[in-house]
Amino acid sequence: MLLLLLVIIVLHVAVLVLLFVSTIVSQWLIGTGHMTDLWQNCTTLGSPSSFHCFPSSTNEWLQSVQAMMVLAIIFSVLSLFLFFCQLFTLTKGGRFYLTGIFQILAGLCVMSGAAIYTVRHPEWHTHLENTSYGFTYFLSWVAFPLAVISGVIYVILRKRE
Repeated sequence: MLLLLLVIIVLHVAVLVLLFVSTIVSQWLIGTGHMTDLWQNCTTLGSPSSFHCFPSSTNEWLQSVQAMMVLAIIFSVLSLFLFFCQLFTLTKGGRFYLTGIFQILAGLCVMSGAAIYTVRHPEWHTHLENTSYGFTYFLSWVAFPLAVISGVIYVILRKRE
């Protein structure tokens, strides 16, 4: 049972790390001399080693992606906190429903944010050539199924002595 709890906690922490990295790091969209994330756009100024960064535009869809990613982090942190609380207060045989629901909500939020970004980014960067998705964009898509799987595990899990 202790090994199972350790695996569940490691999975949850891995989801949290993926969510934090995909939300913060500036690699959602990369191109020749250009990197973009949810918060800023960075371009090279003549030399490849110096980047000039400025805040991202105020598109409503980009703000919704930002909100979804922040909500995913909040739900996942809340879920981990609830798991530890329920671990000590839940009666024997009880299930971790509340923890699982918040973790599934985190997964659905990250999926919604990444899906909105996927659909809407071409109209935002039509003037840029040779752009592709960066590694943090893919990390957000990896965090989605892991968060949902973690949430389902919490819902199925029963507390034992």
